[in-house]
Amino acid sequence: MSFVVRVLVTGLAIWLTSLFIDEHFQIVGSDTPGGRLVIVLVVALIYSLVNAVVKPIVQVLSIPLYILTLGLFSLVVNALMLMLTAWITEQTDWGIRIIGGFWWALLAALIIAVINFLVSAVVPGRDKR
Repeated sequence: MSFVVRVLVTGLAIWLTSLFIDEHFQIVGSDTPGGRLVIVLVVALIYSLVNAVVKPIVQVLSIPLYILTLGLFSLVVNALMLMLTAWITEQTDWGIRIIGGFWWALLAALIIAVINFLVSAVVPGRDKR
């Protein structure tokens, strides 16, 4: 159940990020609100799966960079995971498009991380035993 909540929170963060920096981070594929909602949820699912599968491998391989930058390299890894998600969805007619390259992906990843943190702080979590 927590994976579903995480996908919904990530979908909200992706949607809000597309509103903040809409010139460089766009959700494409549908102009109707229902279609856009489905696209955001599918992109959030893909992003969550990329974070669950690929991100741990990249983190292990880049441990020296995490140590060297005192953890700030995690922003770069988040941007790379967002770019990977954008690349996966660019193979279709729908998804997210990052226009402007790595730096806009880094800004989008930072905004998504902050929104995820804030919303996750409000949403009740699992009961701890």
